[in-house]
Amino acid sequence: MTSPLFRGWPRRAGPHLAVRVARAALGGAAGFVWLVLPGTTPPADAPVAIITPPPAGGPVGTAAATAATTATAATAATDGDETSGADLVLPVAVVGAAGALAGYGYVRRRRRARSRTAAGAGRTGAPRAADGEAAAPAHGYGEAAAPGHGHGEGDGNSDGVPGLVVAEDRLLAAREELAFAEARRGAEAVAPWARAVRDAEAELASAYAMRQRYDEGVPADTAERRHVLAGIAGRCEEVIRTLEAGSAEWSVQAAELPRALEVAEARFRELTARTPAVEATLSALHARYAPTALDAVTGYPELAKDRLVLATTELNGARQASDLGRPTEATGHLRTAEGAIARAGVFLAETDRSARDLAEAARLVPAALTGAEAELAAHRAPARPEGASHAAPLLLHADTVLATVRAEVTSGRPYDPLELLRRVVRATEPLSAEDSGVLAAAAHLTAADSLAAAEAFLATHREGVGMTARTRLAEAQRLFARRNAATQADRVRADELAREARASAEQDVRLRGHQGAQQRSDDQMA
Repeated sequence: MTSPLFRGWPRRAGPHLAVRVARAALGGAAGFVWLVLPGTTPPADAPVAIITPPPAGGPVGTAAATAATTATAATAATDGDETSGADLVLPVAVVGAAGALAGYGYVRRRRRARSRTAAGAGRTGAPRAADGEAAAPAHGYGEAAAPGHGHGEGDGNSDGVPGLVVAEDRLLAAREELAFAEARRGAEAVAPWARAVRDAEAELASAYAMRQRYDEGVPADTAERRHVLAGIAGRCEEVIRTLEAGSAEWSVQAAELPRALEVAEARFRELTARTPAVEATLSALHARYAPTALDAVTGYPELAKDRLVLATTELNGARQASDLGRPTEATGHLRTAEGAIARAGVFLAETDRSARDLAEAARLVPAALTGAEAELAAHRAPARPEGASHAAPLLLHADTVLATVRAEVTSGRPYDPLELLRRVVRATEPLSAEDSGVLAAAAHLTAADSLAAAEAFLATHREGVGMTARTRLAEAQRLFARRNAATQADRVRADELAREARASAEQDVRLRGHQGAQQRSDDQMA
């Protein structure tokens, strides 16, 4: 089974190298034949020397005849040379142009390869920005590009100030490290680092709230917008500083390697044993619900297996390096293995969570329909004539939506219960008078499901997710986290933003994969 995220990708970004070589050889052979053929066949109108017998006059007549013969032959040779030169002009020009184009392409590929491996691209010791992450102008954090899709939206500056993408990726990695550190040492021992992670989360949330307002055009003044970007960069620096302040203390030490390997291997065995059950769960869900209900998690068990295979390789490398007395190398392998194990765990947990949310949504759909009918009936009551004209089109729309949902539920065909709940909630939200009851519960469930799906996708595909998706997801989290202060409108908006963030993130990853395939094709040609 293949995740819908990766369906439709091109299997190859361009012609294979062997095909290109064959084409070049065929073109060269054709050019060679073209060059040779004009010289193998004499032209039909070439002059022919006519030799006449010498006159009977003696030596003078013989010399004259010889001179005439020589002149005639020279004239013929000269004419033939001129004709051959004219025939060679076009093929020589074509071959020269082809060589020039080939040389130009070679120089471009070499230049592109050098730019990809420029000095400083692989430096360690500092957070590395995700590929394609743009930098704002130096010193001024100048006006970023207009909000768009994916990377390249003023996330950082050219002086090395970390941007939102860098800061969030570091925070996500710190969460993974914290989970393994807690398993090694216990919750109490790592409590200071857990507080540092929470502080970093708060700083990042504030930075994303500023970015969301910036994307909405607030403030409008150019100078003030520069100050906003500077403030975002400052908060991102604080996130990195907070996380790095305690990371050395809680990272794996040489003496801890045996224990750290035991913890990682135990988690690896747990997930490996759990994978078949998750696969069976997903198969059962496909048999029960419509395919659209499972778009978010289709292929997740296979992706979990891929990460576990990587974890196997890295754990073996860590064991071998540790046995050979190379703790630094062993720690590097271990960290890679822990990251792969953490992502495999997210894939499996997300599949189980989706199963629970779908079951809860299926249970809520009938009650939500009943609650929605009661809400509409209250607006139809004669005692509320003051808003009748305003509510009439809303009531008509809601009636249509509820009738469609009820028809799908009673059709006997598999359906997507979360999507049906979402339609009921959105149709009745403008008419809802209270933020409690079954409709509020339905709005909470749909928003929570969308948020969890987007958060899991970001955590497992973060190298390819750009600024737009991250900012929208952060805003959805902010709206949803209001808890008691949240209204049903906030929940609906959080659901919309989370779904928008997931769609934007998927598009980013697809684009990144396409660019990577094209890059590999260019490397083969170089």
